[in-house]
Amino acid sequence: MAAKPPAGDPVQDAPQVVPPQHAAAGLPAIGHTLKIAQQQMGVRRTAQTLLKVNQKDGFDCPGCAWPEEDKRHTAEFCENGAKAVAEEATLRRVTPDFFAAHPVADLATRSGYWLGQQGRITQPMYLAEGAERYDAVTWEHAFEIIAEELKALDSPDEALFYTSGRTSNEAAFLLQLFAREFGTNNLPDCSNMCHESSGSALTQTIGIGKGSVSLEDLHQADLIVVAGQNPGTNHPRMLTALEKAKAAGAQIISVNPLPEAGLERFKNPQTPQGMIKGAALTDLFLQIRLGGDQALFRLLNKLILETEGAVDDTFVREHTHGYEEFAAAARAADWDETLAATGLERSKIEQALAMVLASKRIIVCWAMGLTQHKHAVPTIREVVNFLLLRGNIGRPGAGVCPVRGHSNVQGDRTMGIFERPAPAFLDALDKEFGITSPRHHGFDVVRSIQALRDGEAKVFFAMGGNFVGATPDTDVTEAAMRKARLTVHVSTKLNRSHAVTGTRALILPTLGRTDKDVQAGGKQFVTVEDSMGMVHASRGNLTPASPHLLSEPAIVARLARATLGPASATNWEDFEKDYATIRDRISRVVPGFEDFNTRIAHPGGFTLPHGPRDERRFPTATGKANFTAAPVEYPELPEGRLLLQTLRSHDQYNTTIYGLDDRYRGIKGGRRVVLVNPDDARDLGLADGAYTDLVSEWKDGVERRAPGFRVVHYPTARGCAAAYYPETNVLVPLDSTADTSNTPASKSVIVRLEQSPTA
Repeated sequence: MAAKPPAGDPVQDAPQVVPPQHAAAGLPAIGHTLKIAQQQMGVRRTAQTLLKVNQKDGFDCPGCAWPEEDKRHTAEFCENGAKAVAEEATLRRVTPDFFAAHPVADLATRSGYWLGQQGRITQPMYLAEGAERYDAVTWEHAFEIIAEELKALDSPDEALFYTSGRTSNEAAFLLQLFAREFGTNNLPDCSNMCHESSGSALTQTIGIGKGSVSLEDLHQADLIVVAGQNPGTNHPRMLTALEKAKAAGAQIISVNPLPEAGLERFKNPQTPQGMIKGAALTDLFLQIRLGGDQALFRLLNKLILETEGAVDDTFVREHTHGYEEFAAAARAADWDETLAATGLERSKIEQALAMVLASKRIIVCWAMGLTQHKHAVPTIREVVNFLLLRGNIGRPGAGVCPVRGHSNVQGDRTMGIFERPAPAFLDALDKEFGITSPRHHGFDVVRSIQALRDGEAKVFFAMGGNFVGATPDTDVTEAAMRKARLTVHVSTKLNRSHAVTGTRALILPTLGRTDKDVQAGGKQFVTVEDSMGMVHASRGNLTPASPHLLSEPAIVARLARATLGPASATNWEDFEKDYATIRDRISRVVPGFEDFNTRIAHPGGFTLPHGPRDERRFPTATGKANFTAAPVEYPELPEGRLLLQTLRSHDQYNTTIYGLDDRYRGIKGGRRVVLVNPDDARDLGLADGAYTDLVSEWKDGVERRAPGFRVVHYPTARGCAAAYYPETNVLVPLDSTADTSNTPASKSVIVRLEQSPTA
């Protein structure tokens, strides 16, 4: 039997701390998975649901975007994926009675954990101007309200259409079509906050903003570098691929400011040997200072250039451009500067070099630890330089592997969710639908917040996600959202964004991945694209949480008709009835999706073409892979300050908080902790267990404070600290972003620690 949601917020001001763990998964993961699943779904529903996760005839996990092998396990999910499924398939319900009992002012005082634990939203809800509570509203009236506000705008560019990475290909395609037929490219998405830096760097260097490897490549690699990533918590099924690569003889270098249990040892719950002993993964741990990765790869490139026979001269000559300028910059790399930037010992870098030189096939994987710095784009370009030097793009067992966080964030971008669309995409869209899409660029996430703040945007529509919880500079963002005339959230569950509203607000409850989707044309399925460019179907198997829910494609189709009226020649009604009609149109607009409906019928789906991977064809301006040269950058830390990174706990997925523990790091019963190197803590006079306020420092002179954090002495890199988001998003200045990509620089926040009155 499922458990009831918590009646009140748990006390989080006295977290317990024990030593961190040195292995991930195993029996504890199984136990925790079953506990959470039972609490949310009950025993029978747990079995009914989890056995369909990531199966060819089942539904795609609403968690991360890690791909599956062709042959699936019976239990093809990880601990955190099971938590994501359990929260969506929960038996708990948020009805109109709940909103009657909880005014918006009350919801605003609640933690994200408490809000998320209440369950699935069952009916459309409307917060009228001046009202204290959300009230139930019909779908027809909800669409009338949105259409009224949109049509009253002075310009289509006063509307913002945000997309979460959970949105299906079909819904994403419809949303961008509607936005562009309406007249705007304001299509910010969660990629703006995570892998935008990867897309920017890879598009410039190899011509496509996606990774170039498959699971089979990981299994065939000689060396895998995992940089700025914690797969044990954020992409746990990746550990299986690393284990398989190790068994085939690969070595692994981990580059990270924190030691992470999942990269130390993996206790695979799929095998008896894995459960008992597990497999050691990391061969060399480079405990790098935050933001030092560009300097590290630049020096490695210098050392490769200085090693006779180490450069793949044939590949460089035939397939690359800009080598001489890059080589000149690399040869100027300085040992002393690199050691200062990285905090590494010279012997460790030399050991890494030896492993590189001994390896023919190299893959570099990365995540937010590389993408959320001011110099993120040149850092990733330097990673590409590193791979190009030895021909490690476009051959088996080698390539770039940006590991995407959300299950269809890559697919949404492929479908056209982008504020800076390619002219060729717009040309194809216009030809197919007989519309004229705007050609001027729209707003990304940061510019959207600034537009709301400055009165340039008035309507905010979110297809999923928790925009307020995910974005930087919390006080600024929340004040900006409250300036909107209307905020609309398509959601399955409550989150902070529902309590921070414009003058008017709507919550539109939608089907989840686990739900059956039956339309006038029969039972439907949607599609997603994983982190390695595989497109496959997703079919829910549960009766929806309420008869009042609409699917995401249905919501967009009805909103488009309500807004655009009969003047729109697009047959939105057919799209709602049968999603195959959407896929037919996608097949004629998006390259790689030709004959979409026929190919998606194949169990497991199909792989999208990738020129650099498939044939060493690089669709760049030069027609080749581009070496690049940029000055080496790294954060400079004033005396008495620390460099803070925001990160997830193990009981968390993005802004969704499953619980208050971080099992691998030894934190229990609380989230307001800051991890500080013991030597740094002693220098600052901070005892383990002391309480401190975190105060960020930025050139605008504004004080941004996160109060009441328990100090935890932890083996971080010297000069570096870590704390969980969204609690620390308040410290990240809105204008502190990566060059080129405009991604918030959440991994390099200069902070001072002040004594807190909390005890």
